[in-house]
Amino acid sequence: MRILPKTLRAGLCAAALCTGALASAPALAHGPIDHGGSAQEQAAYEADRADILAMAGNFKVRFDMQESTAWMAGYEPLDRKISGGHESVRVIEDTGEKIVLQHLLVVEHEGQTFVIKHWRQDWEYEPAKILVYSGPDSWTWEDVPERMRKGRWAQTVWQVDDSPRYAGWGQFETQGGVRRWRSNWTIRPLARRDAVRNPIYDRYRAINRHQPTPNGWIHWQDNIKMGMIDGELKPVVQEYVLNTYTRFDEYPVSAADEYWAATEGYWSAVRAEWDAIAEAKGGIHIEEEAQTGTVISGRLLEIANEIQDGSKSEQAAIAEALDLIRKNTA
Repeated sequence: MRILPKTLRAGLCAAALCTGALASAPALAHGPIDHGGSAQEQAAYEADRADILAMAGNFKVRFDMQESTAWMAGYEPLDRKISGGHESVRVIEDTGEKIVLQHLLVVEHEGQTFVIKHWRQDWEYEPAKILVYSGPDSWTWEDVPERMRKGRWAQTVWQVDDSPRYAGWGQFETQGGVRRWRSNWTIRPLARRDAVRNPIYDRYRAINRHQPTPNGWIHWQDNIKMGMIDGELKPVVQEYVLNTYTRFDEYPVSAADEYWAATEGYWSAVRAEWDAIAEAKGGIHIEEEAQTGTVISGRLLEIANEIQDGSKSEQAAIAEALDLIRKNTA
């Protein structure tokens, strides 16, 4: 595997980024859970863990995004957007009640293979609080209502530089013979896929669902795209997103594991710094850059590549990254 040249790397990194005015009080997805006994609780907990862990593996991914119903007079929904690629998802932490999944995008370009650190999802059982987007440029802690914690899991999604993106909580359930996890309403900042189209909206109010399939899993989003218009936050258009992960090994899987082996220590330090700042400051404030996530995202990814190509030591890389994070969250 060769290291991606900076100019090409910047373009591919931007293209690979994952797809907020203030969030209102959390909406309840369902009522309180009555487990009916400890044995039933334990069985449900183990089933939930199995569904989360089943999202790890090697996948062919298809991203299907469609604006549909206009909520604003005169707005013309944008054309459907479909893309895809190959993604390796690895369990990088599992303490039982917390599971962390790291996504690694594997890109083949002109006969070469490159790896781009993609999004990360943290799952926490019966959380007391979550780090939500309260925008612009801000993420704050929000309490999960105490009566809604039992038996539920929170999912926190982090951007490619391990800065926060959005968080929600909900329960696993079976309906019509299909298992799924459904979030409460969440607020997310603008994604690159929309930023490049210069839309009038700047955030999403969404429900997320994760569902296992016979050969992988899906991430299904129901998004209200919203924007500040005439000084008021208003809905603009409805969007439906279906991200399909199908188990697939016929791509250079080893490249993802080689990248992670080389940069795992660096990214561990970066995650720890974001966590420390969020706890110390009651959240995180950093300037957003919709096409990259945050204003320091590009450099944090470059530093990781410099570790892998041997041009920077891990110690020097961590020192530079922590300095960047601290200065930009001051």
